[in-house]
Amino acid sequence: MEDYKTLDFDILPVGASRLDGVDLSNLAFGKVFSDHMFVMDCVEGVWQRGEISAYGPMTFSPAMMSLHYGQAIFEGMKAFRQKDGTVSMFRPGENIKRFNLSAQRMGMPEMPEDTFFQALVELLKLDINWVPSHADSALYIRPFMFATESHVGVRPSKKYRFCIFTCPVGAYYTKPVKVKVELHYTRAAEGGTGGAKAAGNYAGSLFPTELAKSQGYDQILWTDAATHQNVEECGTMNVAFVLGDTMVVPQTSDTVLAGITRASAVALMQQQGVKVEERKVTVQELVEAAKNGTLKEAFGLGTAATVSSICTLGLPEVDWDLPPVESWVIAPKVKELLDGVRYGSGEDHFGWNIPI
Repeated sequence: MEDYKTLDFDILPVGASRLDGVDLSNLAFGKVFSDHMFVMDCVEGVWQRGEISAYGPMTFSPAMMSLHYGQAIFEGMKAFRQKDGTVSMFRPGENIKRFNLSAQRMGMPEMPEDTFFQALVELLKLDINWVPSHADSALYIRPFMFATESHVGVRPSKKYRFCIFTCPVGAYYTKPVKVKVELHYTRAAEGGTGGAKAAGNYAGSLFPTELAKSQGYDQILWTDAATHQNVEECGTMNVAFVLGDTMVVPQTSDTVLAGITRASAVALMQQQGVKVEERKVTVQELVEAAKNGTLKEAFGLGTAATVSSICTLGLPEVDWDLPPVESWVIAPKVKELLDGVRYGSGEDHFGWNIPI
């Protein structure tokens, strides 16, 4: 381990791990948390000395500004047990950059990239035995930041807390999902915070998603706020379609998050010689493609779910069932290649894995 004096934080390992009480072969997503967490505070623009210590509760004032005005952002990352037993993070630099872009949009201080990366490495070194090795499993990493000043008044906070905790996880979805094409509720609007991983974005999606579930769907296919004619995201994931022989992905914008899994899938498919288009995708285009049989596949792309097959698109008057997933070509190839890189069983041509 590095000399602690060279770090911007202290490291206080727990005395005894809780790992013996955890079955890493049977994991629900996001319910089991590793031994340690990282905490670092920012006061009036100056980052204080941080600490890695035992995962546990925090105490805050009822007037803490994030509870009232919503200054809260987060990231989702993963570390994977490699084929040779070692552990690597997948493209952490991209998550660090996106985290700071989210901070900018929400009027929050940026986290120094070197400190962020050091914290990730040292935290994973301490909890490396929490990284599972079963198929479709990983150590999910959750960096987040929120306003902590006690003040009732609408302005940016003068105090913030940056944290990282980790949790071993299995598969997010275990079967293809039915999605409702949402033509009323909105996830994000132009000029808003849709391009940031802001907590409020997800809060606003909860009621429409529960409504869709009550109607027999698993998730929502979000459309643009202005016209509800352009497809944007699927639930909390980016989305891709196979139209004919082309993989079509809605282009990123301030209403479509620039997903790391999305970007990785695009790069891998282009490397394989698959035709890929990043552009606007309309609901009408999908309806016509479903009618004439050229809509071959639809799938979500995200850190938590990786590649999630969509079996049904729900519209107000009809549900369009996609061809059986057994006939799909592109989505299985995306998952195969991504898994090959992330688990170390395939070639990492782009240098995406960062060993711990």
